[in-house]
Amino acid sequence: MMRDIIAELEAHGFPVAAIPPEHLDVLRELSEPELRLLFDLKARLDAASADVDAEVLAHGEIAGAALF
Repeated sequence: MMRDIIAELEAHGFPVAAIPPEHLDVLRELSEPELRLLFDLKARLDAASADVDAEVLAHGEIAGAALF
């Protein structure tokens, strides 16, 4: 049975619906170490975001971080 990497990414909070199909094709080919690294990086970035002022985070999300 093939592993559903896209479902795993979604389960880890990646916005897979917003990822272009071409990029999803690349993500489907990730090796186990690459996938674990990606999950680890996301967890660390999420943890760092928890410490960011909510107003700064909201501006980044609205403006696409163009102002920061």
